[in-house]
Amino acid sequence: MVKNSNDSIIGVSLSGKTLLTGKVENNELVSINTQQINNNGIEEEILGELINAISEVFDDKVAGIGIGVPSLVDVSEGIVYKVQKIPSWREVHLKDILEGHFGVKVYVNNDANCFAIGEKYFGQAKNTENVVGLILESGVGAGVIFKGHLYSGTHCGAGEIGSIPYKDHDFEYYCSEGYFDEKYGMKFDLLYKRALKNDKIALAVFEQYGYNLGNLIKTILYTLDPEMIVLGGKISKAFPYFEKMMFNRINSFLYKHSLKDLKIVQSQQSGIAILGAAALFYDAQNLTLTK
Repeated sequence: MVKNSNDSIIGVSLSGKTLLTGKVENNELVSINTQQINNNGIEEEILGELINAISEVFDDKVAGIGIGVPSLVDVSEGIVYKVQKIPSWREVHLKDILEGHFGVKVYVNNDANCFAIGEKYFGQAKNTENVVGLILESGVGAGVIFKGHLYSGTHCGAGEIGSIPYKDHDFEYYCSEGYFDEKYGMKFDLLYKRALKNDKIALAVFEQYGYNLGNLIKTILYTLDPEMIVLGGKISKAFPYFEKMMFNRINSFLYKHSLKDLKIVQSQQSGIAILGAAALFYDAQNLTLTK
């Protein structure tokens, strides 16, 4: 996949104020740096902070760079549009800028796709061909692995399942962090702490959450029929508290034979944001399916 065994790949995750950079060598994350950036700065200022962060881990053994960004992405051109929580990044030709500066291949995709391909190369989905990586956090995002490769769709829109209408809103409303605050007036972190102490109210809230998530997963089954769904993001750590009701809804799926081999698991890989970004390079070298 890389030119020789000594080559390394830099993975970058840009999310609002937080910038993560790391280096992957021999399938291991050997370094990781975390820094806060001025996400309200002008485009050039943030680009400068990004280039400086990459420069700190860049050397002549680096064969490529992968970057995960919370935005719509023109995958083939490496252009990011309307990046979340970075107002000045409306249209940034990230691939061209970084390739021009560092002289190595650069691959850009959205953060949910990075999560999914990271699980394929480094996590729970290593031996699985058809996978959905589902991030449950401030939003609901999904990455799709089809026949062993990342499937981004024509406009990097594959996996935008949070926007599918559900009840009186959409699935993101009912399956993201905002659900707990909007519906029950409590933050997820507080509810989780209460659930750890077997608080009846918190347990009931997570049971209802599991009902909604189960319906979301049924929608995934009807549209994508994956072998595995990997749950990531902050809310996934509460899995034991919504698991029963989630599976209760999933078991009402019409095509029972599809459930026999289905696995739903929690992400266990630390540093998955960086590993997933680096995995963009590996997937591209192995003829990734961008459409």
